[in-house]
Amino acid sequence: MELPQLCNIQALVKEIKGGMFSNIDYPNSFVSPSAYDTAWLAMIPDSEQPFSRPMFENCLNWVLNNQREDGSWGELDGHGNNTIESLPATLACIIVLKRWNSGNPHQIQNGLDYVRANVEKLVGDNNYEQRPRWFAIVFPAMLELASAVGLEIVFPHPIRGAVIDILNQRQQILDSEELVGKNHYPPLLAYLEALPPLYDAHQEQIAKRLSFDGSLFHSPSATARAYMATGNDKCLAYLQSLVQTCADDGVPPLYPIDEDLMKLCIVNQLQRLGLAEHFLQEIKDVLAQVYRNYKNEELSAKPINSEPTQLYKDSLAFQLLRMHGYSVSPWTFCWFLNNPEILDEIEKNPEYFSSVMLNVYRATDLMFAEEYELQEARSFARKSLEKTMTTGSRGPDDVTFTSFRKVIEHELDFPWLTRMEHLEYRMWIEEKDMNALWMGKASFHRLSCSYNDKLMQLAIQNYGFRQLVYKRELEELKRWSRDNNLSDMGFGREKTTYCYFATAAAIGVSLPYDSHVRLILAKSAILITVADDFFDMEGSLNELKSLADAVKRWDGKGLSGHSKTIFGALDGLVSELAEKHLQQQGRDITNDLKDIWYETFASWLTEATWSKSGRTPSMEEYLETGMISIAAHTLVLTASCFLNPSLPNYKFRPAQYDTVTKLLMLVPRLLNDIQSYQKEIADGKQNSVILYLRENPEADIEDSVAYVRELIAAKEKELLEHALMDGFSDLPRPCKQLHLFCMKAFQMFFHSSNRYDSNTEMIDDVQKAFYIPLKLQTPKPLIKLMLNQLPLPLHHHSRSKNDYQSVANCFNIYGKRSLAAPRVRWPVSRNFGYKNNIVMGVPPKIRFSFF
Repeated sequence: MELPQLCNIQALVKEIKGGMFSNIDYPNSFVSPSAYDTAWLAMIPDSEQPFSRPMFENCLNWVLNNQREDGSWGELDGHGNNTIESLPATLACIIVLKRWNSGNPHQIQNGLDYVRANVEKLVGDNNYEQRPRWFAIVFPAMLELASAVGLEIVFPHPIRGAVIDILNQRQQILDSEELVGKNHYPPLLAYLEALPPLYDAHQEQIAKRLSFDGSLFHSPSATARAYMATGNDKCLAYLQSLVQTCADDGVPPLYPIDEDLMKLCIVNQLQRLGLAEHFLQEIKDVLAQVYRNYKNEELSAKPINSEPTQLYKDSLAFQLLRMHGYSVSPWTFCWFLNNPEILDEIEKNPEYFSSVMLNVYRATDLMFAEEYELQEARSFARKSLEKTMTTGSRGPDDVTFTSFRKVIEHELDFPWLTRMEHLEYRMWIEEKDMNALWMGKASFHRLSCSYNDKLMQLAIQNYGFRQLVYKRELEELKRWSRDNNLSDMGFGREKTTYCYFATAAAIGVSLPYDSHVRLILAKSAILITVADDFFDMEGSLNELKSLADAVKRWDGKGLSGHSKTIFGALDGLVSELAEKHLQQQGRDITNDLKDIWYETFASWLTEATWSKSGRTPSMEEYLETGMISIAAHTLVLTASCFLNPSLPNYKFRPAQYDTVTKLLMLVPRLLNDIQSYQKEIADGKQNSVILYLRENPEADIEDSVAYVRELIAAKEKELLEHALMDGFSDLPRPCKQLHLFCMKAFQMFFHSSNRYDSNTEMIDDVQKAFYIPLKLQTPKPLIKLMLNQLPLPLHHHSRSKNDYQSVANCFNIYGKRSLAAPRVRWPVSRNFGYKNNIVMGVPPKIRFSFF
């Protein structure tokens, strides 16, 4: 075992437990602060000294102290790269610095440089319809306000058209949408801080939409503007509570934050990054508390979440609780199917709801038999996600490119049961939006950098360490295969690497680093592959009978050639495992192992006899034998003896096979039949697809394949329920989980093609699993132009003193009435390339009134 790497991992785990989980009951600390929302609170003047200081000075101090080296404020993705949200956030921050004449002058200039230099990188010059609605509302408003306070922003010539497009898009939104309409979500009122002044007149509408805590849609920025527009005491109380709780660390984009939702998001992150094994007790405690809260839901406080956030939470809770064996009803989250209003909102706003629908879709992966509401939810979620993928939009978070769309595509294209956990961990670590939690009114709420960086550091080390372990074990396995002459039999399939890949990538991730169960499974799989090929294509009937009889007697005398090699390897493996089990658990399982292997060899002999004699079995007879010959139970029951707790003694006997074991024997057999029937028709052999066609003359081959697929789908649901839930058997949970992971391995091999028999189809996956280091999108330095590289600023040209309004005029203090500031126009540069009478953008007015 590579001790230095392991020690580093253990130290990081200890640090995270002491930091993250010691604060688990304080959800605000887990969400990245919003520079945009913090700046908006910093804009509110102090009631005593309104012209000289803000009401919330700690918000202003946070802005002063949290500008990045590139001049920006705002959101970072999971790999530390700026997102499109950084543009309006940076503008809001430099506006508030200008408003209060605070900080180093270079801070404002650096912020301006950042915005001017990076609009093209983050926005691009694509059609404005491809830009997020929230950005089209917020970004122009920040440009207007920057102009109003005398901040001059001159964009490079290539991007000016795109900026005008955004301004036009905003005007189109304002012209077409109601303040709180049914066709768009979030409603326009949720962006009150970015709306023109005429919307302040809707004070009754604003007051009507305030939550019980005094917030406007739980948005700090919108509530700040609501307070400035109305002077509402409830808004002020909300803002004061928010600042008292959060402002030293920055204001979150949402407040308050649902404690259980935050905990669920943390557990979800740990699992998706492949770190759950290090936090088993912590995860257990969190889910137990969440489950208790759901059971007592009728006694709990009024929900604080919006419907999209509540649906996100409920579907995530269902997914995590069911995966961990809790009995939860699908109606925990399927309630939305009976809510016509939210169904309509989702259909009209598929992009905004895409993260919610993705969570709903993932929850339906854990569907049991006859859960028709889950099937309905899955169908609805899939259609919504497909609509998101085909609208031409680039997603809710990042216009130039969104990896979130790749995540959706991955989920839709590859069913959960076919995906290998080890590679899923890799994809999530490499995913730039891996720190995204759930969708806010603008972009994703994200895990705070301090926690995200630690988790990423641990995930990278953990994945790399597992690669080292897996490479070492694969080399050991190859030596074992060579030493037993199994790697060069001269016939059939040499699948040493594939066998270990399935073991490590699908099954091994649930096992400790030092578990020998991976090698037990892989050695058994290699031996099964070689012996099955010998019975299927190489041995004569007499040779096969002799080998099966030798296994029955457990005596290899008289065997020669391939038969002798196969029996020798089998005898050595059984002796090795029996001795290991005796040492570990004090029980001799030699006879149990011999019996299960003989059962398998006898089934291969039966199938070979059918093939060589031309006999056609009935479907029932075929499945009775085929369920054994696929040898899934041989793998799982043998390995289960070495789990903790281990397989009960009597479960090794055929008459005592558990239902979940029988289901595991059936599903892989049918999966294999779907992919092999064409070859077996040509070879004159039988399988379930061929036999159904024979027993149903009116059916064609498509009907037969469809019948078998339906049978697979039904039995998968049964197996899933038996593997996840208690009450069906007395098998220990690790044994049941091993059954599930084994089915996933067979699904990976046979779901859409026969990947196991292909020598090329899985090369890339094997390389990623064992050899290729993680490819992380390290933060790229964003463009930072020097002033002499930019076009001449507008003040280079003559202008009247009325072209810009003074700070004092723009930030008027008018008691408790909301009055409009003077009209603000954009100065026009003669070098813009547009007609002289065009004003840059659409905005003719802006008003900001402060109390």
